[in-house]
Amino acid sequence: MADPGPSSQGEVALIFAGGEPRIQPLDRELLESRPTVIAADSGLQHALALEIHVDYVVGDLDSADPDAVGAAAAAGAEVLRYPAAKDATDLELALFAARSRGATRLVVVGGGGGRLDHLLGNVLLLAAPAFSDVTIEALVPGARITAIHRHAVLRGEPGALCSLLAVGGPASGVTTEGLRYPLRDEELRPGSTRGVSNELLEHQATVTVRHGSVLVVQPDPGEA
Repeated sequence: MADPGPSSQGEVALIFAGGEPRIQPLDRELLESRPTVIAADSGLQHALALEIHVDYVVGDLDSADPDAVGAAAAAGAEVLRYPAAKDATDLELALFAARSRGATRLVVVGGGGGRLDHLLGNVLLLAAPAFSDVTIEALVPGARITAIHRHAVLRGEPGALCSLLAVGGPASGVTTEGLRYPLRDEELRPGSTRGVSNELLEHQATVTVRHGSVLVVQPDPGEA
């Protein structure tokens, strides 16, 4: 996982996406950071199932349970409804909503919905240049994904797998510390498997990128 560092209310946004729910429990430190909670459409059901108070419901709400939306609004959530014919997915709208409200660390839970196109679109969205000024992680079924534009600290058990994938173009100046197969000011290219199946040597490692974007995928234990 990426090291969140110190935070206060408003700096962290917890965003529940639609699709398959994340089965693994959420990090205690994440919940204790008092995040702003945003539900992207049917992600609302996932948040309510975990008994987590939702601050904002975002999207066209075509798949959200109307009773759940009503219950969230009655509990104080602000509903930001968009037309079905729009140029962004509900998750992208939720990410923009989080950033515009001052969040600097965005943690997405879920996503994919059993459709490969949704899963790929959501994963690539994490590394979009529009969000290069914030830290974004995604907790998807089977893995944690961290988007890196500059620097991140990864955490996990020694021997845990992680893969580094360049997206949106070549990533240059990629340097790692604490991984079994180190990278030293190297270039990763989209479509290359150069960064696949690396391992943490200790409980944390660092990844630095000088230019471009890298997605780090850390499979959950038992899923690797």
